[in-house]
Amino acid sequence: MRVKLSEIIDAIEMMDQESEYFIDKETGEIVLINDFTMTSEERETACEQLDEHGFYRLPTSFDIREYDIMEDFVYSLPNPAREKLSRAISGRGAFRRFKDSIRQLGVEQQWYDYQADAYKKKAVKWCKDNDLKYE
Repeated sequence: MRVKLSEIIDAIEMMDQESEYFIDKETGEIVLINDFTMTSEERETACEQLDEHGFYRLPTSFDIREYDIMEDFVYSLPNPAREKLSRAISGRGAFRRFKDSIRQLGVEQQWYDYQADAYKKKAVKWCKDNDLKYE
């Protein structure tokens, strides 16, 4: 089976703590299971489909480690941006302060490019780890 790397990347981008994404082993279809947005009937149908064919679990938000990607980005920058952003990502509210700071520093597009590249690397690694061919 060949999977579409772009679909795996899309699922990684939309990942949150309440969602789990799976790839149906037979069809290659990506299935979302979310306790907050799905009815019990919808969850049951999705789980039955996955149980029928088997599935691969896509990386979870804990596997993606968004904070680590953000931190790696910060340390890839020259000073003074690195210093300002390293302070911004410390403590509570780090993600909000980071978003505000990248806008102020004019590196917002650099961040989104860096993040997209990190997601792609994680998707490729996941495919390789699961012996899946991708396109």
